[in-house]
Amino acid sequence: MPPPLLLLLLLLAASPAPARAGDPYAYYDWEVSYVSAQPLGVKQKVIGINGQFPGPPLNVTTNWNVVVNVRNALDEPLLLTWNGVQQRKTAWQDGVLGTNCAIPAGWNWTYTFQVKDQVGSFFYFPSTPLHRAAGGYGGITINNRDVIPIPFGFPDGDITLFIGDWYNRGHKELRGALDGGTLLGAPDGVLINGLGPYQYNTSLVPPGIVYERINVEPGKNYRFRVHNVGVSTSLNFRIQNHNLLLVETEGSYTSQQNYTNLDIHVGQSYSFLVTMDQNASTDYYVVASARFVDAAVVDKLTGVAILHYSNSLGPASGPLPDPPNDQYDTAFSINQARSIRWNVTASGARPNPQGSFHYGDITVTDVYLLQSRPPELIDGKLRSTLNEISYIAPSTPLVLAQLFNVPGVYKLDFPNHPMNRLPKVDTSIINGTYKGFMEIIFQNNATTVQSYHLDGYAFFVVG
Repeated sequence: MPPPLLLLLLLLAASPAPARAGDPYAYYDWEVSYVSAQPLGVKQKVIGINGQFPGPPLNVTTNWNVVVNVRNALDEPLLLTWNGVQQRKTAWQDGVLGTNCAIPAGWNWTYTFQVKDQVGSFFYFPSTPLHRAAGGYGGITINNRDVIPIPFGFPDGDITLFIGDWYNRGHKELRGALDGGTLLGAPDGVLINGLGPYQYNTSLVPPGIVYERINVEPGKNYRFRVHNVGVSTSLNFRIQNHNLLLVETEGSYTSQQNYTNLDIHVGQSYSFLVTMDQNASTDYYVVASARFVDAAVVDKLTGVAILHYSNSLGPASGPLPDPPNDQYDTAFSINQARSIRWNVTASGARPNPQGSFHYGDITVTDVYLLQSRPPELIDGKLRSTLNEISYIAPSTPLVLAQLFNVPGVYKLDFPNHPMNRLPKVDTSIINGTYKGFMEIIFQNNATTVQSYHLDGYAFFVVG
């Protein structure tokens, strides 16, 4: 017999869903398992999907219904989450421990959700503890419907790149280090599409490393969807001698402007148009290099792929394209982020322009100041906190506890400001107001860059 909670979730999933007449369905059948790889020259087990690392793409269109049957062939529980998919009225398909029971080893779970009124570039990844450090990620592309124009010429090709830091230690060893009160330390390298760096420097990159090669045609225009799927490292992305025309980020079309490089923080996704306008005297470097790390490790934390024109006259050589001048210059990164603007005249998922909806006067119903601090030892384990609380997932998912009024599973007492007290582990939940407007202030008192993901929500940065 399946565990009672899992059985209850299976019954919920089998219940009739709201009618979605006329919207197509896309079906996927995945097996998540360990596969052998050596991206940085060290043989290790990574998490693959249907034997692929990175995993297969989800390529769908606005309003499609997505059905993904996932069989967990790992040796421990697993959840996949769909980064950026808003899960309207399907919170229990979100694939995080707050809303789902993890899929036990040897079991399967079928995710069913609709990409309602969404377009853009996203990615999925395993949300269970540190599985993402072993892979299991892949791309989500939500295309415009044919009746909705995109705000640029249709590209000649579409290329997805996953950039991210990587450890030669397995995810179980990394998890054990944190549980033993030890920091993870610097990663061992940066991967591009699950592969190590091109040997641009023989003293830094050993021979035999398999690297990513991107084949293109001269004069053509390509859309690059770039996702930072790493654990903790911000990366600066650039392509030698090519401009990056930013056109979209995570479902919002942007005002189009060129960058020679762009900082992409953990969890972020950007779309660029890149024109193959060089003379192809050689191949060109595609680089993702670490930001805000010690100078002693920055060289090893550089991922390098190759952009290969069909008429290229030779291999790439010489120095890599320059990163930002100051490795620790957060102002550069902040100003880049400030330069990105919404394209308020372009249509998003609907025919009306993205900027045509106005809220008018907003009454803020809740204000929360969320303060992060450096990881702290709590009961002998190294944990991160917000307002001195480190969240622990209950054995009963929150959605089930709320639906069936199960007492004692969680507390609606998350403080709206730091309490200046000793840190603790708790299942403490923000008590939001239905249809209200919440203002959230993030205060980073930690020593590293923090990325925040508001699962299932779109939001406005106001300051």
